[in-house]
Amino acid sequence: MTLRSYLWIIRTGVIAMLAAWILVIKQVDPEKTGAIGQAIFFVATFLLLAGVFVLFFTWLRRSIGGDEKTALAYIGMSFRQGVLMSVLVVALLFLQQNRLLTWWDGALAVAGIFLVELYFLTRR
Repeated sequence: MTLRSYLWIIRTGVIAMLAAWILVIKQVDPEKTGAIGQAIFFVATFLLLAGVFVLFFTWLRRSIGGDEKTALAYIGMSFRQGVLMSVLVVALLFLQQNRLLTWWDGALAVAGIFLVELYFLTRR
């Protein structure tokens, strides 16, 4: 699969998830639907942000590396980092929703994601 086709698949997914996220924001009442409505919101947010972050990290590697081969070589890393960043944002949103988010909780979440990324970078 070429980088161009991979990016088009991700872009299409991001557009679809943006539409789904807007639909959830406009149509789902979290007080009436309870935990299911909140779970749908968090899943839609996670998938949307994961796609956006993957596209961003791929663009960043392509800009820094200068060619398509460099970006294609690191596409797995971009995907992993996009998913980790999305996990971080959704975890912080969940903590904020439950009124549990403080600065040290946010710092611990960032440190945890950082340690997971360091594990993946050094396990080779």
